Amino acid sequence: MKENRCGSIDMGGSPVAVDMERLTKSNQNYRTALWTGDCLQVTLMCIPVGGDIGAEVHCDTDQLIYIESGCALAVTGTCRNQMNCRRKVTEGCAVVIPAGTWHNLVNIGNTPLKVFSVYAPPHHPFGTVQRTKADAK
Repeated sequence: MKENRCGSIDMGGSPVAVDMERLTKSNQNYRTALWTGDCLQVTLMCIPVGGDIGAEVHCDTDQLIYIESGCALAVTGTCRNQMNCRRKVTEGCAVVIPAGTWHNLVNIGNTPLKVFSVYAPPHHPFGTVQRTKADAK
């Protein structure tokens, strides 16, 4: 991936055509903002074996998570203590998360989980690069 002068690869603000599979699979960071606009954001994520995104909710943001490679357990629910909907997801699957839904994605495979996520509206600052989950906190 090519970095811009700010140290990130965020290409937001201009139309782009990219190879999402290649970019997602080559991303080694926990989270990298690929494109941030006024109404939409695309991030790349790499979740290590046994790792997860962590239980979270976005009150005003719809989200789509697409599994490019790996195997995960998608967990959703109406509140943090009632995340009872569980589904195994693998390459080619997508998880659509409406605003206000608690969710987590747990890597249950034996390789890093490679996903891209679409947020509407954007959830992370332009140019976000977080090398690890700890950096995201």
